[in-house]
Amino acid sequence: MFDATMRAGTRLPSWLGRALGALPNRCAVCHVGGSGPEARLCGDCLARFAPPRPRCERCALPLPGAASICGRCLREPPPWARAVAACDYGYPWDGLLGALKFEAAIDLAPVLALQLARAVEARAVPAVDVLLPVPLAPLRLRERGYNQALLLARPLARRFGLRVAVDALQRPVETPHQIALPREQRAANVRGAFLVDRAAVAALRGRHVAVIDDVMTTGATIGEVTRVLRDAGVASVQAWVFARTPP
Repeated sequence: MFDATMRAGTRLPSWLGRALGALPNRCAVCHVGGSGPEARLCGDCLARFAPPRPRCERCALPLPGAASICGRCLREPPPWARAVAACDYGYPWDGLLGALKFEAAIDLAPVLALQLARAVEARAVPAVDVLLPVPLAPLRLRERGYNQALLLARPLARRFGLRVAVDALQRPVETPHQIALPREQRAANVRGAFLVDRAAVAALRGRHVAVIDDVMTTGATIGEVTRVLRDAGVASVQAWVFARTPP
């Protein structure tokens, strides 16, 4: 069930990498011109809109001081082991993620994944064995044509030499969009929405995994995914998300 194309050491041919690095590009936020794929998010915009900041190791919400875990997570630890977010959900990231999800702006996925990878590296999180993108239900996947979480997971897999278990985690139940629901209803909305494919159970048992998604708001989706993974024998679950919605 693992994506065989995501083997450690997979690289572009050197000539293709040089060619891509020379192509003109524009920042998706300020539209200043540059060259190469990383120019889609220029350094000035990253410094302005995604500055490094202390975050809780368990829920990835911003922390005001030097503590590593917020008070809420100390009182009520979430079911996942660690959480990493590249930035807060707000301008300009809300618009870019909306374009990625609903407007087929798939060229944004690699540069967004790069910022998430840098956040993971900065946090020095425990090593994981495999990446699991949060899946879409079949109807929604057919309508959209792609899963934005998988588009983020693949560059992460290449950077860290990991594999993506593309079909191991499934979402057979079509549920209303979480964004349309009040926070208190989101956990109930996704209850029972996910399962681990039977063919993947043995491969995942005892593994340490990172679940990849674009945004974490209440943690309801990651919490339900964690529950089904732990029931299937996964040793630990981390949540790697591009953006974290502030409380």
